[in-house]
Amino acid sequence: MVTGLFMQTVHAITQSRVIPLDSIVAVVNEDVILKNELNEYLNTVVNQLRAQNAAMPEMGALVKQGLDRLILRSLQLQRAKKTGIQVDDGALNRSIQGIARKNGMSLQQFRNALVADNINYESFREEIRAEIIISRLQNRDVVNRINVSEQEIEDYLVREKDSGTQKKLVKFSHILISLPDAATPKQIDAARAKADEVVQMLGDGADFAQTAITHSDGQKALEGGLYNFRPLTQVPPLFSKVINSLKPGETSDVFRSPYGFHLLKLEQIKGQEKHIVAQTKLRHILIKTSALISSEDAKTRLDQLYTRIHGGDDFATLARSHSDDTLSAKEGGELGWVGQGDMVPAFEQVYLGLSEGEISTPFKTRFGWHIVQVLERRQHDDTAKFRRAKAVNNIKKQKTTEELQTWLRKLRDEAYVEYRLDKQL
Repeated sequence: MVTGLFMQTVHAITQSRVIPLDSIVAVVNEDVILKNELNEYLNTVVNQLRAQNAAMPEMGALVKQGLDRLILRSLQLQRAKKTGIQVDDGALNRSIQGIARKNGMSLQQFRNALVADNINYESFREEIRAEIIISRLQNRDVVNRINVSEQEIEDYLVREKDSGTQKKLVKFSHILISLPDAATPKQIDAARAKADEVVQMLGDGADFAQTAITHSDGQKALEGGLYNFRPLTQVPPLFSKVINSLKPGETSDVFRSPYGFHLLKLEQIKGQEKHIVAQTKLRHILIKTSALISSEDAKTRLDQLYTRIHGGDDFATLARSHSDDTLSAKEGGELGWVGQGDMVPAFEQVYLGLSEGEISTPFKTRFGWHIVQVLERRQHDDTAKFRRAKAVNNIKKQKTTEELQTWLRKLRDEAYVEYRLDKQL
């Protein structure tokens, strides 16, 4: 029997479109998920599994995983809409152009490739729009609220050094049997029993990836629970402790966290090399443009300085006297050692094209007109700085993984969700 609340919800959703009740597989607050949406999503997942030559899970488990994913997607899009997050066509077009470039195609070539794969281009656009909206929502509600303190960085680096994990990259798979917030003893016992059942399946020779697809509640379930190579220090501490006790190919015992019961399989492990970067030592002279100094005037002044340098005048002396970059002018125009990405693109493009000792002709950036000289080049061991930057990134990723899981669970727990899938099967 259909409840009154369900009928009110469906009426509110369908007042501008007619939707047969037998096509609705779930009601999610003010939204519905239709059978054809679920079928399209499952077709995509099945095609991905086939492309990866992965074992196909039981269809019932695949349907459940797919529907749960669509429910979480709907909840996030609803929240984004209520809080004013939008993606206009301009931003969407730039994003799709970026995807096309990463695939080595023009936008038209990329569009043709989608059509050749029987993918509707407009549907693809709207799916990308939804992904961007969800990403912005997660950044606003979770990621941007995560802070990393100096003490956390120092503690992380000490633990990394003491444990010898700084050189480890790990590839592992994960199965989660989840627990709700404030789980009752009965719910805990049921989840533990299911985890023990999974352990028995694996012990009897079941494939870990297929078992994850069928039984895991983790975010990577439909990918077989697989997390590709990443520094061990980027893995949540509870997981890294377990992984440290495993050899490649081994599966852990069941262990518990606030999210439920877990199993981990260490797939592969490899070392992490030193971080060596190319650096260039530079000096420059800058003449800024302003309301009083036109671009032509600035270039003329710099042309005169360029001529004087080639006539034998000292670069450093002229930089101290004439450069509008007051900080570097004090040092004879020296900018120190810089790496790729440290300077604006227009400046970087010029100095990367110079030989050691060579001075550029005058060129323009958004700061004004420059001449630049390459003093020296080197390959620099940047490992210490790199590890510190990675520490910040890894700590934030650890916190993000945990906070996002909590945020999604809260979003789901506070929602009205009515499953109607059984009535469609």
